[in-house]
Amino acid sequence: MKLLVTGAAGFIGANFVHYWHSANPGDTLVALDCLTYAGNKHNLAAALGEPWFTFVEGSINDQALVEKLLKEHAIDTLVHFAAESHVDRSITGPDAFIDTNINGTHTLLKAAKACWLNDDATRNNLFHHVSTDEVYGTLGADDPAFSETTPYAPNSPYAASKASSDHLVRAYHHTYGLRVTTS
Repeated sequence: MKLLVTGAAGFIGANFVHYWHSANPGDTLVALDCLTYAGNKHNLAAALGEPWFTFVEGSINDQALVEKLLKEHAIDTLVHFAAESHVDRSITGPDAFIDTNINGTHTLLKAAKACWLNDDATRNNLFHHVSTDEVYGTLGADDPAFSETTPYAPNSPYAASKASSDHLVRAYHHTYGLRVTTS
């Protein structure tokens, strides 16, 4: 497999890169990260310079860059971790959350559609979107756990932006036939 991992220099993204390579040493990984407050290239230090790994500093909002990476590296799976996070940050500055979590996800979906559906009739590609439990609202101490059937009830700009991105991913599957999964 050839994976493009967005947000790969963040804590969870970097740990995914290391886990994936350990479990699938024959796979190639391309990391895309704009190295904001949450991304640290040092998290990927063990992978840098390895033949199976390529790091690209860039934005998920750059559709031309994303399409170039999908084509040049023959990416078959996109794992989308990149996101603005933290509820408190979204309350004081929601614009960045709209830009990255909604517009950025939409840009990735448009690039995947252009490269995988418009140009590639095989349609064996997969877009995996990483969400958050925040889309389901607030869970009280005595409330039952959320599940996939819990209704969406986002209560912050962060949660609303992630819920929006979840819905865009679902819409690209139902409208265009893009193969997607969400966790």
